[in-house]
Amino acid sequence: MNYTANDVKTLRDNTGAGLLDCKKALNETNGDIAAAEKLLKEKGLAAMAKRSDRASGEGRIVVKQEGNKVAMVEVTCETDFVSNNADFVATAEKAAEITFANGKSEVTDEHKALIDTISIKFRENMAVRRAAFVEVPAGSVVSTYVHHDHKIGALVVVKGSDADSVKDFAHVCCLHLASNKPEYITKDEVPQSYIDEQTEIFKAQMAEDPAMAKKPDNVKEGILKGKVSKNLAAICFMDQPYLDDEKKTVAQAIADAGKAAGATLSFEKVVLFVLGK
Repeated sequence: MNYTANDVKTLRDNTGAGLLDCKKALNETNGDIAAAEKLLKEKGLAAMAKRSDRASGEGRIVVKQEGNKVAMVEVTCETDFVSNNADFVATAEKAAEITFANGKSEVTDEHKALIDTISIKFRENMAVRRAAFVEVPAGSVVSTYVHHDHKIGALVVVKGSDADSVKDFAHVCCLHLASNKPEYITKDEVPQSYIDEQTEIFKAQMAEDPAMAKKPDNVKEGILKGKVSKNLAAICFMDQPYLDDEKKTVAQAIADAGKAAGATLSFEKVVLFVLGK
């Protein structure tokens, strides 16, 4: 081999071609980067660089599960036509298999090499955008859900019991995630910058309300805190009204599910993939 890993990186940066294609070109040109770049252009494999900035808002989410191991990936492309193509579907499934085999919640070079090949075929900007892998602990349950259009995927692991009632609860939580699309799991995860921004917005809205001008400052402060709290509850999974019983929050629902199962339950893993978001 008459080239280095850095040569491969340089060639990829210059052409946008796939990892394997760059290696093949360098092999054929005895490590000459300029000649390899010319060869890739002649073969049409460098055209990917021109497509790299095009939007990839279509695609599909795929789940692979065997025993206590689960993998979920989001694979994107540009058009709905390609997202439903059999070759693209098979590639997305292969991407899930790679994640399952690697046991890592990350996009690897193996994913990128896989996608580069089919991207060249369809001449679309494609990517494995993200990946998740979980190994379910003993005495826990896992549930997954992929919407019929393959654009939403959810994965929930509940720890503390593997009773059938807990499996049912985990399944409803997946449906809840897909339906409500929370941005965070708990309020602790919400950036302070977001809270500050929403607080200023509510303050401005209240200042424009004539009825608010007559209220004491302590009442205004209480109303402001209530608005912020309500906003956070709407975007945080644990504080959202539970899908199966909107009179209780998800936090209350998991506590009740634990009582029914005679166990203390907790969420070991909560993952939501919404295509392109």
